Amino acid sequence: MNGQIKNGNIIKKDSLTNFKKSRSLLEKIIKMVEDKEYCIDIMQQNLAVIGMLKSAHQILMENHLHSCFTRAMESKQDKRKLDMIEEILKVTKMAHK
Repeated sequence: MNGQIKNGNIIKKDSLTNFKKSRSLLEKIIKMVEDKEYCIDIMQQNLAVIGMLKSAHQILMENHLHSCFTRAMESKQDKRKLDMIEEILKVTKMAHK
């Protein structure tokens, strides 16, 4: 998001663009493997997909923190706050595996 808070729909569109680029690149990688192309070339393309997916994840996380999470923390519902914190911790833990 480059330090900017945008409309949630725009942010989701940004992440969708990354997901579509990743899908396209995955199709290219599959063809590269089927065609027995050079391993290093395949690995470089694989790393590019991983980078795009991480970027999409970061975009979604930032959007969630600025919208859903913020609203939950501003609410008077303690259970909702705790649930939201647990969700963030769970997703963050999964992202670092």
